Amino acid sequence: MRRLLTGILTTTLLLLNTLVLIGPLLVFALLKLVLPGRGRDYASWAVMWVAETWSEIDKAIFALCIPTQWDIRGVENLRRDTSYLAVSNHQTWVDIPALIESLNRRTPFFKFFLKKELIWVPLLGLAWWGLDYPFMKRYSKAFLEKHPELKGKDLEITKAACELFKRQPVTVVNYLEGTRFSEAKRQAQQSPYQHLLKPKAGGVAFVLAALGEQLDALLDVTIVYPGNQAPGFWALLNGSISRVIIDIRVRELDPALWAGDYENDVEFRQTVQAWVNRLWIEKDQRIEQLRREMS
Repeated sequence: MRRLLTGILTTTLLLLNTLVLIGPLLVFALLKLVLPGRGRDYASWAVMWVAETWSEIDKAIFALCIPTQWDIRGVENLRRDTSYLAVSNHQTWVDIPALIESLNRRTPFFKFFLKKELIWVPLLGLAWWGLDYPFMKRYSKAFLEKHPELKGKDLEITKAACELFKRQPVTVVNYLEGTRFSEAKRQAQQSPYQHLLKPKAGGVAFVLAALGEQLDALLDVTIVYPGNQAPGFWALLNGSISRVIIDIRVRELDPALWAGDYENDVEFRQTVQAWVNRLWIEKDQRIEQLRREMS
């Protein structure tokens, strides 16, 4: 019964926080449609401030309602005036609160690359647009074979969507596995890693091609939970998760990682894939070490 009441209280407070702040966020987002030049930049800053405030209140709600210990490491030298690419393992929806706990108001508010079609989701699409989430359009190889004149247009569209990042710092989050980890998925794809699915280098190569010159460092984020299975979101809300380790390592980004054509240059593609694989080997080993510490 105590868990149920804790979950209901936490959920209610999170929903109230969202309902109160979604209005101001959407107002500033709409102002971006009508304000020119610097006015649009100020509206973007206001939207970001609302989102960061929403996140800080969520953190306060978690601190008040649940006993979860957020064991956050490696954030001492993070800055809010620079741009990062954050790469994390992905196991559960709890990963998002973990990122909020560790990065909010320590780095620029984090963003995800979204499919262009998601801009039409009611309310959320406008909120994501207001938060300057890059909406990307990816053409399939089959489509480009029929329409070769569109080759490279998807990258041009994404670079244009990221134009604001030249004037505002950003933290772009990329989940290389492309989906949440499970043991069944690991076995199905015969992943060579003990705690990770196979990484997909294409997505991060696209981000680097679009934003490489604006990114100052890589945040190598590793999230570990107690037990042998990642907890669900309800487990967080009802206070069942005792501890979460969020280990962050800042790494330099080699400009060579966005100096080529990933789609058409075989040698460059192999270079990016080798970099991603090395990153994943080290992350798999680090997860094993952190899990031993957790037990």
